[in-house]
Amino acid sequence: MDVIADLHTHTIASGHAYSTLMENASSAAKARLLILGVSDHAPGMPDTTSRNYFFNVGVWPREMFGVKILRGAEVNILDRYGAIDLSDEALERLDYVIASLHQGIFPSGLGADANTDAVIAAMSRLKVCAIGHPDDGRFPMNYDRLTKAAKRRYKALELNESSLSPMSFRVNAEDNAIKMLEACKRESAWVIVNSDSHIAANVGVFSRAKRLLEKCGFPAELVVNSSALRLNGFFRQSISLDLD
Repeated sequence: MDVIADLHTHTIASGHAYSTLMENASSAAKARLLILGVSDHAPGMPDTTSRNYFFNVGVWPREMFGVKILRGAEVNILDRYGAIDLSDEALERLDYVIASLHQGIFPSGLGADANTDAVIAAMSRLKVCAIGHPDDGRFPMNYDRLTKAAKRRYKALELNESSLSPMSFRVNAEDNAIKMLEACKRESAWVIVNSDSHIAANVGVFSRAKRLLEKCGFPAELVVNSSALRLNGFFRQSISLDLD
């Protein structure tokens, strides 16, 4: 299966990542990606971007090294009602948004129902097209409910390459990713494959994710970034973004 875009990547602006926008774009070109989305962490995470960072993304070129550049953010879901840590004014300047639960920001120990409520509510926030790493066992999910909601709202659930690494701090990520993929197959819901790279060398690297898709017999037509045509169609439905 081809993966033509990596939409979950971080630069040094995220505070705990190690590469620049230009370095990530260069790696994306070497990986033969067509599209690179830069999704630095929103200000709710400690020691990361300031609010002003997302007001100046218009200075980014739309193409670098022959790769189309999209302006994104990984926002933090703050509570069970789906509040996030960027204002609509800032979100308007972005092409797309990934919404995620992060330890130390979202309350822990609320249980699967509350976690799932929070993620579903966040799907309605401006520019949110995908839910980041819903595989983390520290935030248990009801995957049947989550997948049905994503299907209804034209949102994608992320298969996160970083989660599948042996070095990952996310709990039971592979088992949870399999549960998510099986639920997405049943509902014909969208999945997006992303690296969640925090260094340029990992941009466009999806080897573990691809192996898991193959293991689960997951259909390519449900992976939004398996073709440019499919990704553009998804963006049009999800957030009214046209890549053409």
